Amino acid sequence: MPEVSLDFPRAYVEFVDPDDPEQVFRCDLTWLTSNWTCIFGGGCRGIYKGRPNDGCCTLGAHFSDADDEERVKGYVKQLGREDWQLRKEGKKNGWVETDDDGDRKTRVVDGACIFLNRPGFEGGAGCALHGLALKRGVHFVETKPDVCWQLPIRRTFREVERPDGTTYTEVGIGEYDRRGWGPGGHDLDWYCTGNTEAHIGVEAVFESSKVELQTLMGLKAYDVLAEYCRRHLEAARPLLPHPASKS
Repeated sequence: MPEVSLDFPRAYVEFVDPDDPEQVFRCDLTWLTSNWTCIFGGGCRGIYKGRPNDGCCTLGAHFSDADDEERVKGYVKQLGREDWQLRKEGKKNGWVETDDDGDRKTRVVDGACIFLNRPGFEGGAGCALHGLALKRGVHFVETKPDVCWQLPIRRTFREVERPDGTTYTEVGIGEYDRRGWGPGGHDLDWYCTGNTEAHIGVEAVFESSKVELQTLMGLKAYDVLAEYCRRHLEAARPLLPHPASKS
């Protein structure tokens, strides 16, 4: 089945953040109860034709802020030659670059992120920082840039004014579809969230990405979300399932 349309009916739930009454979470139940899973190394075609082994690592990773870069820097120092294929290049010429807009990101070397270990590397193909997390027995939310461990979950913020003039911050938790990449997202040759090939997970997204969601939302808010997701799945006919998960 080809990639599904970007626009289709979705079910959402809204609830006040247990840790901050000035925030309201708006969560996409259709996405969070889908059975999407990362298939890197198991059928992923890569976002650009002809580079299937890159997955979504072709463009490098933009840092969310200075703290994000500093945290990653601490783990880069822990990468040995057996962990990081391009370690020599990174040590010699650096592993950070600045894009045309002046934003800092991981360097692209030979067509992909400098931390992407290519097929044939003795330490194993894939993200060196992800591999380090597995080696250290920690979750990859600690070792990888924010944008990497969040994908394909997207968190957004919006200020909302009620009819009575009061305001709150809406925190959106949903699918990082093609549009999340900006205008260039429409030029990607393949993308996983809307493809049936990647909707083969045993667990729903809210379960398989539990740690990522807890980090983005907080523990209490995640527990509230998880309960809504379970109720959604337990319904006789779940309302508005993700079309890529239906087959």
